[in-house]
Amino acid sequence: MSQDAFPSGASADATADATADASHATDASHVTDASDASDATDASHATDGAASAEGSGEVAEPGPEEVVEHEAPEITYAEQFFPARPRRLRPRARLRHVDTPRPLPGGEPVGTNPDYVQWLADQSMLADATRISGQFSGQGSMWQNPFAYPAPRRAIETASVWYTAYPISQITPPGKSFLATLGDRGLWESFQRIGIRAIHTGPVKISGGLRGYRPTPSVDGHFDRISTRIDPTFGTEEEFRQMCTVAAEFGGTVIDDIVPGHTGKGADWRLAEMKVGDYPGIYHMVEIDPHDWHLLPEVPPERDSVNIDAETEARLEKGGYIIGRLQRVIFYAPGVKDTNWSVTREVVGPDGVSRRWVYLHYFKQGQPSINWLDPSFAGMKLVIGDALHSLGDLGSGALRLDANGFLGVEKTTEGDPAWSEGHPLSEAANQLIAGMVRKVGGFSFQELNLTIDDIKAFSDTGADLSYDFVNRPAYHHALATGETEFLRLTLNASLELGVHPVSLVHALQNHDEMTYELVHFATLHKDQVYDYRGAQLRGEDLAEVVRGDLQRVLTGEQAPYNLVFTTNGIASTIASIICATLGFTDIDALTPDQIGQVKQAHLLVATFNAMQPGVFALSGWDLLGALTIPGASISDLINTGDTRWIHRGAYDLMNWAPGTEYSQSGMPRATCLYGALPDQLADSDSFASQLARMLDVRERYGIATSEQVDVPMVSNKALLVLVHRLDEGETLHVSVMNFGREEVHGTVSSAHLPPAATVLDMFTEEHVGEVDDLHSFSVTLAGHTALSLYVVPAPPVANEPAEPGTEVRATVPA
Repeated sequence: MSQDAFPSGASADATADATADASHATDASHVTDASDASDATDASHATDGAASAEGSGEVAEPGPEEVVEHEAPEITYAEQFFPARPRRLRPRARLRHVDTPRPLPGGEPVGTNPDYVQWLADQSMLADATRISGQFSGQGSMWQNPFAYPAPRRAIETASVWYTAYPISQITPPGKSFLATLGDRGLWESFQRIGIRAIHTGPVKISGGLRGYRPTPSVDGHFDRISTRIDPTFGTEEEFRQMCTVAAEFGGTVIDDIVPGHTGKGADWRLAEMKVGDYPGIYHMVEIDPHDWHLLPEVPPERDSVNIDAETEARLEKGGYIIGRLQRVIFYAPGVKDTNWSVTREVVGPDGVSRRWVYLHYFKQGQPSINWLDPSFAGMKLVIGDALHSLGDLGSGALRLDANGFLGVEKTTEGDPAWSEGHPLSEAANQLIAGMVRKVGGFSFQELNLTIDDIKAFSDTGADLSYDFVNRPAYHHALATGETEFLRLTLNASLELGVHPVSLVHALQNHDEMTYELVHFATLHKDQVYDYRGAQLRGEDLAEVVRGDLQRVLTGEQAPYNLVFTTNGIASTIASIICATLGFTDIDALTPDQIGQVKQAHLLVATFNAMQPGVFALSGWDLLGALTIPGASISDLINTGDTRWIHRGAYDLMNWAPGTEYSQSGMPRATCLYGALPDQLADSDSFASQLARMLDVRERYGIATSEQVDVPMVSNKALLVLVHRLDEGETLHVSVMNFGREEVHGTVSSAHLPPAATVLDMFTEEHVGEVDDLHSFSVTLAGHTALSLYVVPAPPVANEPAEPGTEVRATVPA
């Protein structure tokens, strides 16, 4: 892929200033002020009252003949001591004292220049990790939170509705940074009215690479981290902390990112190439003996590495250098990325020795993969240090783990691909990361685009929540085809394999493509037979059918505004997917009636994601109804095949900068169908206002922490029915959705519906019907609409009297 795949508006000079700033990283092993110190002292003693709360009885010690068996308690520490647990501390660790730039060192940027090597070391992430981790060691606060097991419901209770930002796409008020804008109280007031309780900032730390002293731009939208410092393009550390403070005022949480799978080519990578200290241990990189350099391709002068082809990969595997081909090549592009391995140019180290390395990168060439099982454990230390910096220094309350499913690789039998997905090392590494996050009082979620089996395995001890990659393409498929059979298949498969929706982040659009990789069906379950559309299909054939349906409806001549993205999915917004579903070929001048149809379908898919257990996430593109931007306006970004940039158009949430055509990072403004939030919140019929009513009902009934008990068969192929048990009681929530464009008269039937139960509309509290003796009731839904229903069991019959003094009434929560 192009090394310049980033909007030209992201200033290289600004990044250079930040790179120079990074050389000033200094130890900060103290609490910065007296108030922070007293907070820490008070919090560390907050559990003193827990013992007295339990009573003063003494516990006898076991005698010498007694055997004490240690078993997990029936309730966890968090459940037992929650009232006495300390509140999350204010950010008090400070990695840096000052941010005053220092002049760049003199001399050539080569390994034999000790000033240059020291300059790199001063700003490396590994060095920062050493400094930040020392501030947490030996502190009592490190033992005040449970950390062994994921706690999805506790995470959801912290924040069950998230706004997912994308830094380079958000238009800000004049003179105000991205982070300062996210700390705007007016914005948080709007979020509070809608029901949004958390902001996921997206990646905001310095990313990209270094060539000598010169910074190079990000190759993957800032997911190629090279520093713990905030990129000045997006703001400052103090603005990040202020954003966290404002969020807390509104009962909200800030979610930051770490990338356990790779870095960019910054100081750590350049030191690794020079074979300095433990730096090579950060990466999956292998030094090639000069006698075998003839096996390697030449690197052009303007490049620092080139991807190797399959033949070279096989030769290096045979020579005992690398483990060879992996299970798949993500972002595969002939002549650009043929394999997951690249080779460096010659690099001279401080010892005067020239070296060439072959290194692993699951994603782009500028994203070398981290080695989680090197004897130095340098990669592990780098990642954990970055996490602690975000939580303990900046003040975020949670972290997204990006690219965390690819942390273990292992050679297999001769001729077979290396084991690179679902590896136990990945599970172990995720347990360490997620455990550390919980240990300091935060929670984490993972974007794990693997099989349902892998999501289950990683969730047993890893992140608290997982992105819903399995049902995401399925609900798009239901919308595109007007049939819910595949969506019901994926929902039931998740339940059967133990991945319950309460543990998932159900999302509308994010920064990535609409993913249809369908890894679950195309890999591990490729030979499993599924009943689909009246036939029996093997998993890999089912994946091909679904992929074909999505491409046929959502791309091509009938929808030229959406583009296929390699083999992963489709570059599109939710609104542009809906336009294709509705048959709108030209989206440049949609009529008010057409916009109304888009809004209705958008609310339908919001209902699917929001009105089930788990987290509901949406983006600025969703809130404003953004469309894709013309490829010609960003031709420099998509000319190497990364079509995702067309769905990352700029947007202005609050109409801060009317008339501004570009974000600060240079992204062109997208056409937005719904208007800014203040205008929408003043209109009761707008997308945001109707979403606010939906989220109010969701919170009032406790749907986010309920239990999904059934995804039953339906009487019409366009219908979807989800049945949830509320509060572990007998009352049920039933969500009924019509993914077709035409009105449907149907029957809702589930063995969980008790006969004679009353069915009420959650929004209006009106009586809808009663459950008959066949455990069913009738509904009528217009096209692309939904019902959220409250099912109240009938009072006990005469021969089963209620307990004396009890009163049974069919009511809805206040």
